[in-house]
Amino acid sequence: MLVRMRQGAQPSGAEQEFVECLRTYPTTALAVIDVEIGDRRIDALIFTPYGPIVLDVCGFRRRQSGILALSATQPWTVSNSVAELDSVADNPIGPLEHAMSEVGVALEQASLDPGYICGAIVLVPFRGAVVRPGRTNLRPGLDVVVGNASDTTELRIYLEGFSDGSKNWTADRVRGACAALGLDDRTPTRGELTDDGFEEKAPEPVAIITPPPEAPKTLTAPGMPSKGQSYAGWIVLAVAMIGMVLVVGVVVDSWVQDARNPDQVTTTEPSPTPSPPPYQPKECFPLQRDC
Repeated sequence: MLVRMRQGAQPSGAEQEFVECLRTYPTTALAVIDVEIGDRRIDALIFTPYGPIVLDVCGFRRRQSGILALSATQPWTVSNSVAELDSVADNPIGPLEHAMSEVGVALEQASLDPGYICGAIVLVPFRGAVVRPGRTNLRPGLDVVVGNASDTTELRIYLEGFSDGSKNWTADRVRGACAALGLDDRTPTRGELTDDGFEEKAPEPVAIITPPPEAPKTLTAPGMPSKGQSYAGWIVLAVAMIGMVLVVGVVVDSWVQDARNPDQVTTTEPSPTPSPPPYQPKECFPLQRDC
């Protein structure tokens, strides 16, 4: 990583600790310390191959250890105690967002595309003090990172992995941005930037190869029978017609026969069964037989 600091700058103890961390990173980036844009002072502006990062470095007024709790409107705390930061504001989110906006406006006024600008507040506790969590995301593109010279892991992870986009910031683009921000005295040469890992040209966009459309296939229209199916259909139809003719012929023949011989049709009526003779009592004499 290339680190450039303004001559005659008087960094605070936290900023010196921060610069020591940056000098140990084998990361492709340009860190410009103590940047002035208009009437606003920015602690650090880092250009990476993925885009710029605006950093606000905050130290502690006394040794504090514990769990860091963040709020968008209230003072921050460390283990339920107010975090005694050396920042002018108890909550440095607002000044950082204004600094990010100033950088974007300055680049746009120079007809440069600022892209997506990220920001982070770097909290540098006293050596030996442990403040956790190491990194907290306030919103997309705005983080809080804790680190010092004895614990540089979280800060390095943030700088190396905060973006997974394309490496659109080439050596010439970085030099153009530095010129637009008035950083000519701290702008590395093109060779220094490429030696550090910046690309000479932006990567070509990946071309999406579309396969040529397939030739339309000749399909048989639905419902069109084959030659064999046509013959079978005609045979079935002929058999059905012959059967219908035979049935009609039998019915007509029966009707004609009945019309020619009407007398042959006789109706047999059942004969009535005779009723038994009425009962008539007989007079019998005493001891008369068959009585």
